This record gives sequence, structure tokens and C-alpha cells, in this order.
Amino acid sequence: MEVFLMAEKTYTEQQNIKYKKKLNDLLDILPDFCTQYFDSLEFNKQPRTKIAYAMDIKGFFEFLIECIPKFSSYAMKDFKPSDLEKIDGTDITRYLRHVKLYKKNGRDITNSESAAKRKLCALRRFYEYYCRYEIISLNPTIKVDMPKIHEKAIIRMEPNEVAEFLDNVESGNKLTKTQLQSHEKLKTRDLALLTLMLGTGIRVSECVGLDINDVDFDNDRIRVIRKGGSESFVYFGDEVREALLNYLEERKNLTPDEGHENALFISAKKKRLCVRSVELLVKKYAQTVTTVKHITPHKLRSTYGTNLYQESQDIYLVADVLGHKDVNTTRKHYAEIVEENKRSARNIVKLRKD
Repeated sequence: MEVFLMAEKTYTEQQNIKYKKKLNDLLDILPDFCTQYFDSLEFNKQPRTKIAYAMDIKGFFEFLIECIPKFSSYAMKDFKPSDLEKIDGTDITRYLRHVKLYKKNGRDITNSESAAKRKLCALRRFYEYYCRYEIISLNPTIKVDMPKIHEKAIIRMEPNEVAEFLDNVESGNKLTKTQLQSHEKLKTRDLALLTLMLGTGIRVSECVGLDINDVDFDNDRIRVIRKGGSESFVYFGDEVREALLNYLEERKNLTPDEGHENALFISAKKKRLCVRSVELLVKKYAQTVTTVKHITPHKLRSTYGTNLYQESQDIYLVADVLGHKDVNTTRKHYAEIVEENKRSARNIVKLRKD
């Protein structure tokens, strides 16, 4: 009966169920008082965000047990809210230094400045909740400065690289002998998927979540479930339309496994294609074009956003198409292009005619 119910649900609903189960598993490990905090996030944070918070909080308690002598005899479940007040700003600073490089199960684990900042943000929210409800009175996390993030240049594909990328998807050019063994069977699917991502800028999670009936050829658009759960229509051009139609002709002859019948993109194992599979797909074809740039599905999205902005000069349009809730997010990502356009326009307005 449970399998039947899962088959009736959309990809997004199935993923949310999986994330909720994962969160419950983490709450079974964390100190009991943490459940109250995560209950408070039920309607204002997405399941994946809550899991990320829970993983960070779990890592913090593991650090306390391993590195702070006063907690060395504790088990995870022994912690009480009052123990949060036994920690000072020096301990938090030590925690941030710890997460940059530590060992777990015999392996070195490293974190970037952005990851360390995310962990401190999660810890601040955690402390703020218990302070707000006067369960504790001290918040040592506010005494610690946020890690400084060094801005990185946006990596995107140039027009000639996009053309070569898609040509290689279609022809198999520069693939290894092993890769060519499956290429002929999967190239139409791969071309449709990658043309769709480059031609619409949708996220990889939105792409793998597409069902066949989400594609509307009457209006040349797809229905996507955005980050955060909202529904949106994204329009595609003639190149995307042609690639999708060619793939759907082949898709008619596929018999996916139970529960995956409606999925648009199907793996060789007859299941809905997953995010990791698309990441590997992009990496495989990108290496035939450039070994200098680290091209990921998100870089395909950046490439589309760049092209759209350069053609339209409309940052609000780019924000809307990419599904950014705040145009400042878009502006931040494409600030370099915005500045270049400003520079190019400096002589457009003439104060006095020659």
C-alpha cells in the first residue's frame, strides 16, 4: 500500500517525504530538547534546509564531546539547554577552527569559509531560539565574527564552448572508448536534457523533477517546482523544443520501473534520473570542451543567466526567469556584467554635440 501511495505523489512530494524521514532520524540522535527548536522551523524552512541545520548542530555537539574537556564524558543525549550556557565565545572560535580540518572515521574532512559561515549561522539561529524563549540567557555565538568570504569569479561557458559542448553530446566526439559504449543509446536523452538546462536556466533539481506532462508544446513551456515549493512556468526556444521532441519519440519505447512511469528523464536503469547522475553527465561532456573550468549543472544555469542578461539588459527579467525571489541575488551574481554594461554606456549620453 505504501508503494502505491508513493507512486501517486509527485517527485517533489516524494523528496520531501524522504527529507522528513532523514530529519526524524537525526532528531533521534540529537539531544531531546532540540526537537522543540526544529518544530519551530516546520512552516518557514524547507526540509533540506532543516536537515542541513540538524547536521550542523549534530557536528557541534560532536565537537563539544571530542574537544571540550568538561563535556568529554557526555553522550549526545546527555546535553541539556543549561549546557549551552557553559560555552563561551572562545569555544565557538575553536569550533570554527576545528571544522576547517578534522578527522572522521579515519578521513580528513575539510570545510571552506562559506561552509564555516553556514555552520555559524545555523548555530546562531539555534542559540537565538532558546534565548528568545528565555530558556537560556547567554548567546556566545554573537561574540564571534562571521568568517570572511572571498568572492570568486563566476564561472560560465563562452558561446563557442556551449556550441562545442552540445556538438560533442550529439556526436560523442572526444569521449573515451568506455563512454562511447553507452553514448549511442543515451545521446538523444543527454542532448535533450542539457539543451533544456542551457536553454532555460532551470536548476538541476527542477530538471530531474520534471514529469512528461510538465512539458507543454502548445505554449513551448515547462512547469517546474521552484526552490521553496512554488510552481512556475519556464518558456523554451526552438532548439529546446526540437531536442525534447526527438527525445520523447524515444521515450515512448521505454518501460520505466514502477513509480517512475511519469518521469521525463529516465536513467539506463529505468528509473528517474537523479541529481548526481546529471552532475556526472555534465562533467563527462564538459571535459571534452575545457579542463580549466570546473563546469557543473549550476554553471550551465550561470551561462544561461549571463546570456539572457547580455541580450535583454533586464536584470528583473533574469531574476524572474531564474526563479530568484530577490533581484539583489541576481544582481550579486551578475554584478560583473552589470558593471561592464555601465562602463560601456559611459559615452552614450552626449552633453554637447560635436
